Amino acid sequence: MSIRVGIDFGTSNSGVAVYDGEKVKLLPIDRQNVLPEVVKTVLYITRDYRTLIGQEAIEQYYRHNINRQRRYVRQWAGEIDVRGGDMHFVRDVYVYVDELKPGRLMQYLKTALRREGYAGTQVFERFYSVGELVQVYLSLLKKRAEDILGERIDSVTLGRPVKFSESPAQDSMAENTLRMAAEQAGFRHIDFELEPVAAALDFEQTIGAPQNVLIFDFGGGTLDIAIMRLGDRGDRKVFASGGVDVAGSDFDRAIIEQRMLPFFGAGTVKHQPEILEMIHAVPDWMALPELGTPQNRNILEKAIRAGLAPVRLRALQSLIYNDLAFTFYNRVEAAKIALSSQGVALINLDDKDIDLWEIYTRTQFESDINSYLGQVEKVLLDTLSASGLEPGQIDAVVKTGGSSNIPIFSAMLAQIFGADKVKESNAFSSVVAGLAIRAYGSYG
Repeated sequence: MSIRVGIDFGTSNSGVAVYDGEKVKLLPIDRQNVLPEVVKTVLYITRDYRTLIGQEAIEQYYRHNINRQRRYVRQWAGEIDVRGGDMHFVRDVYVYVDELKPGRLMQYLKTALRREGYAGTQVFERFYSVGELVQVYLSLLKKRAEDILGERIDSVTLGRPVKFSESPAQDSMAENTLRMAAEQAGFRHIDFELEPVAAALDFEQTIGAPQNVLIFDFGGGTLDIAIMRLGDRGDRKVFASGGVDVAGSDFDRAIIEQRMLPFFGAGTVKHQPEILEMIHAVPDWMALPELGTPQNRNILEKAIRAGLAPVRLRALQSLIYNDLAFTFYNRVEAAKIALSSQGVALINLDDKDIDLWEIYTRTQFESDINSYLGQVEKVLLDTLSASGLEPGQIDAVVKTGGSSNIPIFSAMLAQIFGADKVKESNAFSSVVAGLAIRAYGSYG
């Protein structure tokens, strides 16, 4: 027997749920996590190509990398053609690799889907395309769900943002890549639902009369908005939907760029292009792990011996070479989350030549992300205009996704629609619950 599930493949977190026509069941897909129904969208691939996801992946990554040795060897990477005038010759290309590196930890897989020009990454001797990375993650997610349910899962409704990308071609490519990854993971029947529409289906379970509802789905990767008529299953209507490529991961990057880079030499180091390139790669989760080469170590050590910002460059060296980037990113994200409920947060990391201790206020955070506020308000008002409704005709504004609780955006919604209309839903489960409802066939 086959069962149909809804899967929320999120930027930061994912989940699986089923619906029986009356009640949604969120599956405890990651029993090692504080919230078992939520699994982090993190993939760890070991040197022998074992694959782990969620909290298990994170814990294995730390076990493998704490105080480990490193040994770099020169490795042939291929050939390049060199042409100039009448000259033409082939040149070998070599790279230095850490032959003791136990594995690669990867996050933001969903962001990679929409990143134009990013084809994939090399993991030891094998190149993984973006689709293959997503397929591995979905395969493990599917296996866990089947173990919990005791049944084979052939069919899935996957959530997708309103826009993977502003480029229609990239948007289509991202959905096709996700579909192919799901097929290769073993799903035979696959369909999609817009994530804010899924959240609307979950909210509909709580209302007793028809309403015009605006869903404000603001997660780790994108902002998605849907305006719908809900409450009468025979007369549901999507008035409009919209989205923009702005969300929580952009805010994390803004914090690092605006506040953290001076700890690693920004503003102090000048006229050193190789070092400046390393400093400005700190916010980039895909670029930073690739900087750990012997050449870069030599450049940093030479600058430190010369007395060029030695404390800051030792911190930069430690961040790159002691596998502390993942910890660092998570400390920044934790402070961002804390500022949704308090006025001050601490960003700290004290480990192996890094002594980072920064008090960070909500006022500073709002200043750092202020450039995004206009983009968010514009897509909100454009979607409202496309719906043909006025703010007073919206009966409820439902927030979902972790970034929807950031006070500056909650205040914007309250100002436009009225604070009494703004409702909170479960930031981690409303989308996957709605996808399960959609999978059951109750929508349409």
